[in-house]
Amino acid sequence: MSTKQKLFLLVKIISTVLIASAIILELWNLSALITNNKIPGSLNIIFWIERFAIAAHFLEGVIATIYANSRNKMPLQYGVYTFFVGTIGLLELFSQEDK
Repeated sequence: MSTKQKLFLLVKIISTVLIASAIILELWNLSALITNNKIPGSLNIIFWIERFAIAAHFLEGVIATIYANSRNKMPLQYGVYTFFVGTIGLLELFSQEDK
């Protein structure tokens, strides 16, 4: 396994954990809003960062879905995979066309 592959694997693992954590954090925030509980104001910056990350990953997932669909691949699987791993998923999808 090359250094690049090891780095990609590490980024994929970290990205998946962080996106899953961001989803859980957003669900916690939604639950607090529904039950009229207060969340500390000091977490506002973290909420904005996680929302930006989720939006960016969502956009990457949509791009991967559209691209995979145009290449007669498995669009839903590529979209979900790219949503969780981020840009590396797009790079892998695009590099498959080069081979």
